[in-house]
Amino acid sequence: MRLITDRLLIQPVSPELNQAAVKQGYFKGHIELYLNELEKDPNQLYWGPWFVMLKESVHIIGDIGFKGRPDEERIAEIGYGFLEEYQNQGYATESVRALIDWAFETDEADILVAETANDNIASIKVLEKLGMQRIHEANGMIYWQLLKDGIHKGMINEKDGEAEKEI
Repeated sequence: MRLITDRLLIQPVSPELNQAAVKQGYFKGHIELYLNELEKDPNQLYWGPWFVMLKESVHIIGDIGFKGRPDEERIAEIGYGFLEEYQNQGYATESVRALIDWAFETDEADILVAETANDNIASIKVLEKLGMQRIHEANGMIYWQLLKDGIHKGMINEKDGEAEKEI
């Protein structure tokens, strides 16, 4: 399974995809940890990291995903990171929006949460664009949430304000 947006392919991490990522020079320790956990518990599939690739080249530019399955309160934490040369180009917003839509469509999560350092302006802007609400600040971190019933689907066309479905 994968998600497709205008510019991106978004696919759950697998051992095969991770080998391709490492060959491209994309190595992240949390992905190795996830693959070890996935081997022990295949139910974690889709609720860990997903690679974000440019549609035109299938080059991996970052990863987004969840820090585990939704809990008993149907809350899942989302996170993301991109190679520096692909930051500030809208890729985080585009890919995370697609993943949020997917998570809420699974009917397993009712609330998505995130955290970011209070000096990470780029990440704050992404979370704001996604419609997440600040719920708490402590120890240099900002904590965010997005309610399933409170999400707007798709992107807002800045020219005329009409919603457009991205995925």
